[in-house]
Amino acid sequence: MKQELVQPHAYVALRLPSDSTIVVQVLPNTTISIGKYGAFQANNILGRPYHLTFEIRDTVTSDGKAQSGLRIVPAAELYADIKDEAPETPTEAEAGNLGASGDGVEYEIVGQNGEVVMRTNRRITDDPSSQIMTMDEIEALKAQSTGSGKELIAKILESHSALDQKTAFALAKYTLRKTKKYLRRFTVLPLDVPTLVRWILTDKEPMKIMELREEILSMIGSWSNVHCTPSVSTPSLDGEGMQTKGGRWLVVDETAGLLVAYMAEKMAILHPPDHNGEEAEGKVLSKRETDAVNGDDSIGDPATKHVVAPPPHHLRPRKTSGPGTTNTITLIHANAQPNLSLLKYFHFDAFNPSISHPLESHLKTLSWLQLLSPEDDMGCAEPEIVSEETIQSWRSGKRSNHFRKRRRWERINFVVDETRAGEFDGLIVASTMNPVSILRHTVPLLRGAAQVVVYSPTIEPLVELSDYYSTGRRTAFVTNPPDFDSMPTEDFPLNPTLLLAPTIQTARSRSWQVLPGRTHPLMTGRGGSEGYVFTATRVLPAEGKIEARGTFKRRKVDDGVTRSSSRQENAASGESGSMEIDAS
Repeated sequence: MKQELVQPHAYVALRLPSDSTIVVQVLPNTTISIGKYGAFQANNILGRPYHLTFEIRDTVTSDGKAQSGLRIVPAAELYADIKDEAPETPTEAEAGNLGASGDGVEYEIVGQNGEVVMRTNRRITDDPSSQIMTMDEIEALKAQSTGSGKELIAKILESHSALDQKTAFALAKYTLRKTKKYLRRFTVLPLDVPTLVRWILTDKEPMKIMELREEILSMIGSWSNVHCTPSVSTPSLDGEGMQTKGGRWLVVDETAGLLVAYMAEKMAILHPPDHNGEEAEGKVLSKRETDAVNGDDSIGDPATKHVVAPPPHHLRPRKTSGPGTTNTITLIHANAQPNLSLLKYFHFDAFNPSISHPLESHLKTLSWLQLLSPEDDMGCAEPEIVSEETIQSWRSGKRSNHFRKRRRWERINFVVDETRAGEFDGLIVASTMNPVSILRHTVPLLRGAAQVVVYSPTIEPLVELSDYYSTGRRTAFVTNPPDFDSMPTEDFPLNPTLLLAPTIQTARSRSWQVLPGRTHPLMTGRGGSEGYVFTATRVLPAEGKIEARGTFKRRKVDDGVTRSSSRQENAASGESGSMEIDAS
């Protein structure tokens, strides 16, 4: 589950006044820098609840040294502008002759009864010389100021010579623009997958995640039906016992683990459990919930706070656990090791996972070689069998290395056998490989009614894939089936009877400014790939012949004589009324 308090070594998202978000790791006894807004001590936010807004305030100690402190901004102060201040609409008396000038140009929006509905800014000339303060003077004030930036913003507004000419909306936009630039505040947010996606798309490398956006991820999760499935026990086919079944999804992920993280978050296996009770030893953290609620101005001297935190997961003793059987994600990768680098933001190390993390037992990985030809993979080869007496005679290092190899071989073979057995609940693909080559080997591993979702930054590979599962190819395949030993053929690279209702979709959310008379899309949105999603449903084709039986109604002819149906005539003559349809 997600942590409610900021923990040591945790990754958090800091929302800045400019509406941008940065992701940082809260390391005890270090300083966190947030660019032009300043820096603060990481210990000042440890142990505090998320979603608090802090204000950076520079203070001067008795020895003359500058020191950065934090102040919690209460909710009443955050929403004072929205609660207490309302945009003023000029009255007719205030408007004077501005309603309609002699030259016939209207400067206000006037209603039917002559009242001024809204004042416009047509007469305002945007002149840079209206701002008297220069950038050198502003930088000097920033260096002298030790507050949160409010004094600087107030002086900038006072030095604007044409401030009284601005409308209420123009003044609000100008004030907001200066506030985003100079106000030294930030909000601590828990890191989730959508926040991580926005940060990578704006500040990092979008191609690393194949330019996956939030709306595309939501579409993938909806069509693939990814959810947390409770364990269900069903009788086995052989009648010997009960089988425990749950959600099992097959994944091909080349987005550095972003797709796996999104699926794990929907399946409630992404975030490690709360270990406050187990890891409290050696940790010195004060309880600050009361200060957070009351908006205490003082957090204290960070130099006197020393946090002794537990070591990170990768430095703790290694333990093992058995692979899970429900709510599992089976990842197929093309390299020697899977690329799951983005999972580090959720405290999961794929090379040395912690026993306490849910993904350690619910995430299973195997390569394409292990899936298609396990006998050729070195990891599937059983280590040498050694007697117990020989093992006891070895040194501890060699003995532990032998057991580690045996455990690794057992886990690999378990995952390979389970994957090749199939019966997965869905398939999700986000890869630069040709989707035809991927679906050729993965679709047969799905159960009936399983969902198939394939993402591609461009539409061309998905159009080709949709054509291979089209109705025309399926009809030709059923009418004149090719020899299955010769599959795939030039006309049938894939079996078109395995997937039903192929569809290609896309979605993109765009920002708009919505105001009376001035609604328009914001032109500052990022470009990049549109992104498309192919969806289909796994079906089990019928085998053999299908018999269709039915009773036909009596029909009337032109001469008014009612004649019996062909089935009744056949029954009178002693013939069968059944009808066979060859569906092979």
